[in-house]
Amino acid sequence: MADGCCIGRIYRISADLVPDDLWERMAPLLPARPPRRHRYPGRLPVDDRTALRGIVYVLRKGVSRADVPSERIGCSGVTAWRRLRDGTEAGVSPRLHEVLLGELRRKGLLETDDAAIDGSHVRALKGALTPALRRSTAAARAASTM
Repeated sequence: MADGCCIGRIYRISADLVPDDLWERMAPLLPARPPRRHRYPGRLPVDDRTALRGIVYVLRKGVSRADVPSERIGCSGVTAWRRLRDGTEAGVSPRLHEVLLGELRRKGLLETDDAAIDGSHVRALKGALTPALRRSTAAARAASTM
C-alpha cells in the first residue's frame, strides 16, 4: 500500500511540474542519450522527464540543487543539474523558445507591440559609438630613434 501511495505522489508532482503539453514540445528537442557501454554499463540513467522535473523544481521553488527532495522528485539535484548543463550545451533552450514563439505566432497570440528586451539578449554598449579607430594601449615595441 505504501508503494502505491508514493507512486501516486510522484506522478502528481510530475503532472504539476512537467505537464504533458510541455513534455510533448520538449521531448523532440532533447539530445539523444549516448548508448550504454556493453561491459561495465554502470547505473541506469534517469529518464529525461524525471530530470526535467528536477530542473523545474529548482527553478520554481528557488532552492539549490542540494535541496531537491530526490525521493519525491525521482532524481537528485546533481542529476538535474547535469542534464540542464548537457541540454544547455546542446542548445535546447533556444530551440524550445523558437518552437513556443512559432506556435504563438501561428495561433495569432504573439503581440510584438509591447515587446521588451533585457540585457541578456542584447549587448549593452558603454558610451556612444566612435567613428574613428582608437589607438591601442597594449604594450608595444618603442619606435626606433636611429
